[in-house]
Amino acid sequence: MMSRYIFIVGGVMSGVGKGIASSSIGKILQDHGYKVAAIKIDPYINVDAGTMNPVEHGEVFVTEDGLESDQDLGNYERFLDIDMYRFNYMTTGAVYESVIHKERNLEYGGKCVEVVPHIPEEVISRIELAGRKTKADFTLIEIGGTVGEYQNMLFLEAARMMKLKNPAGVMFVMVSYLPIPDKVGEMKTKPTQYAARTLNTAGIQPDFIIARSRKPIDEPRKKKIAVFCNIKEEDVISAPDIETIYEVPINFEKQELAGKIIKKFEKFKNGSRQKIKKPVKGKDRILKWKNFVGKIKRLADPSNKKTVNIGIVGKYFATGKFVLSDSYISVIEAIKHAAWESGYSPNIEWIDSEQYEKDPKKLKELKRYGGLIVPGGFGSRGVEGKIKAIGFARKEKIPYFGLCYGMQLAVIETARNLARLKGANSTEIDANTEYPVIHISEDQKINIKNQRYGGSMRLGAYPCELKKGSISGKAYGDKTILERHRHRYEFNNEFRDKLEKVGMTVAGVNRERDLVEIVELKDHPFFVGVQFHPEFKSRPLSPHPLFREFIKSAIKNGGN
Repeated sequence: MMSRYIFIVGGVMSGVGKGIASSSIGKILQDHGYKVAAIKIDPYINVDAGTMNPVEHGEVFVTEDGLESDQDLGNYERFLDIDMYRFNYMTTGAVYESVIHKERNLEYGGKCVEVVPHIPEEVISRIELAGRKTKADFTLIEIGGTVGEYQNMLFLEAARMMKLKNPAGVMFVMVSYLPIPDKVGEMKTKPTQYAARTLNTAGIQPDFIIARSRKPIDEPRKKKIAVFCNIKEEDVISAPDIETIYEVPINFEKQELAGKIIKKFEKFKNGSRQKIKKPVKGKDRILKWKNFVGKIKRLADPSNKKTVNIGIVGKYFATGKFVLSDSYISVIEAIKHAAWESGYSPNIEWIDSEQYEKDPKKLKELKRYGGLIVPGGFGSRGVEGKIKAIGFARKEKIPYFGLCYGMQLAVIETARNLARLKGANSTEIDANTEYPVIHISEDQKINIKNQRYGGSMRLGAYPCELKKGSISGKAYGDKTILERHRHRYEFNNEFRDKLEKVGMTVAGVNRERDLVEIVELKDHPFFVGVQFHPEFKSRPLSPHPLFREFIKSAIKNGGN
């Protein structure tokens, strides 16, 4: 049977949780025994998310097959416990690129290729491809931004065309924010009413409205939305602010959202009711999730003394007076998953590395952390401060975990201060360094020379052979692993022997290209740097092995 399609659109404003709502709808449908696929549509001319500034757009999430995508695909993976691929993501730029490519190849048979209908048809073909590839019972399609944005018109047109073609197989959910102005003290529905009418102008009627707000929506407001937005009261789903995003599926299930969705899809056709096959409900999975959320809430209680302090040293934190944690959302969630499993509540603090360049005396403040992480990044800003922080962690025996760039900077710190290679650096930072312990590979030199930047890094999952007996080997269980990458620069094997002589262990290697993937330091409780991004593979009920071991070491260290 073909997949049913659920479009999730935003009303009023973005950033209120469409991605979490989409993930949660998929989760509760999964828990009813159905197979689910998820797609994110971004209304950008960018072909993918790889060239976007993480401060403006949030984290770039890398799929198993190497697509640089929106951070919501990370939410899908964490909630649904399935891997995302290229067919799970599209942008305006990717759609237009595909249509133009087909036109150049005469795939339209000489027709005049137009924005409508050919662009919406391309969108539809991509959506249906995802449903077919995954053999999903339900395919969820999240459209970025809000319904009133000009950029979304063609995606809404594609959704309308799908509904027209298959009325019983397409549904719409609008996630809309209901403000409660402080001076007024009353929840306001008017913005949501206008959002629903704007969606109506695209020829689309929402089947459900998810009412996001600081507080639960009350009955008078439900009635008002029902009357003015042309839906039933029971189809207005309350979605107040809650302690943890992982509680959202439970909140939806309390309101029987999955059952309501299934019933709406059971449409009459030719006088006979089309029943959706009802599989066995995943009771064990539901119970595990509820227990997991219960544990999070207990650990979050102010009376809980079991906390672990983790410092993240980086630079993608601030825009004006606001701190943007979305730049490292997968890292944050991976820390939480591992800490919760160990029975601890994580206290995560952002550390601006540039302060250590101005005042190295401040480094002693790092002693208060149980563990330190230097995440991925690019460019030279704040790098010397990060290297100083890494050196401090090495000398003071503070558990250290370097992710991608954090691994490269750990190699530089070791080369400079243990191997006595004065001025050792990455050629990304200093092209003329005497000791290029991190350098660019030959294929990447060609990409840069020809200005091929988009989608040209080492991306996606690559195998890594682990060294038996190493910290990483023990964490994974001494097996060959697959981890996701996003970088251009690599460990320079010319310096491998020198670095190993001063205590650095090469704990993981990609044998196909003889690339160093993991480094560790001896005589340290936990000093691990990885060239890949393990945070992308951490899941709520199955924390990543390296994050698990890092957190255990941080708990043992305690900080002071």
